[in-house]
Amino acid sequence: MKKMRAVLCTKYGEPNVLKLTEVKKPIPKENEILVKIHATAVTASDCLLRGLKVPGGHRFPMKQLMKFGMRVFIGFTKPRNPILGLVFSGVIEETNNITNFKLGDEVYGFTGVSRGTYAEYKCVSIKEVESGEIALKPKNASHQEAVAIVYGGVLAMHFMRNANIKKGQKVLIYGASGSNGTAAVQIAKYHGAQVTAVCSNKNFDLVKSLGAIKVIDYTSKEAINKLEKYDFILDAVGKNKTSRLKVASKTAVTSNGSYASVDDGFLKIKLSYLKKLKTYFETGNFKAIIDRTYSLNDTEKAHEYVEEGHKKGNVIINVV
Repeated sequence: MKKMRAVLCTKYGEPNVLKLTEVKKPIPKENEILVKIHATAVTASDCLLRGLKVPGGHRFPMKQLMKFGMRVFIGFTKPRNPILGLVFSGVIEETNNITNFKLGDEVYGFTGVSRGTYAEYKCVSIKEVESGEIALKPKNASHQEAVAIVYGGVLAMHFMRNANIKKGQKVLIYGASGSNGTAAVQIAKYHGAQVTAVCSNKNFDLVKSLGAIKVIDYTSKEAINKLEKYDFILDAVGKNKTSRLKVASKTAVTSNGSYASVDDGFLKIKLSYLKKLKTYFETGNFKAIIDRTYSLNDTEKAHEYVEEGHKKGNVIINVV
């Protein structure tokens, strides 16, 4: 029986519940492909799942009810699939009756509910292929760059999909320096928007380099006075974090404008998302923002860093 290295979530809790071990290497079933994973990333969603934390500002009893629902859905004492990880970039090693890809293809993906990317290998089903959870990675991207554009890029596209952003419109991205925010700034710029980025002043240069024409330091006492009226506002950090500025920004939309949070509803990936990201990157309209890179051995440390809440862009795990 062949083995692979994987990081298991042994129970819900702090980052130290993550343990690197050897498990059985998956064998692709009928209508599955096997991906040798080269890189993955630690996302905010991974940390929420590991700690069984409810996204959003829910209070008792809703918070407790939602936690119970999470346990029913993903496992009572630990995740049923103890291998976490939502995103990957790697190489097709085996195919079993799937013609969409061939051996040796370099691919990247967003796994959705199946997770399992904190590992050297993962099987992907035909259903996941057809839903758009895997695609050829950008030709000019390394595996690290490819995995860095997936999570934020997919979430930004999903929660901006109804904004119908047009050239010249004003867009505010709250939390512009994280994985979701850096992606949202670039997508808004691509559509010709005048982007205002909200982040700490130490990240001003970063968000300006991505296309923001105005910046607001959310810690500044004068921040609220700098708000204008916007055609679209995206809360890219989620409802677990708030500030006086975020509260004020909810009323800073135009009469026909809209406001969205990455905690609004559930993400359902579309076939077009990864293909669009590939095009954006290959045409130079999207950059991969990488803050830190860790080895698979140091996944616990990566979780600790992400939970500090100050990362810029993405935190990558090198699997190979």
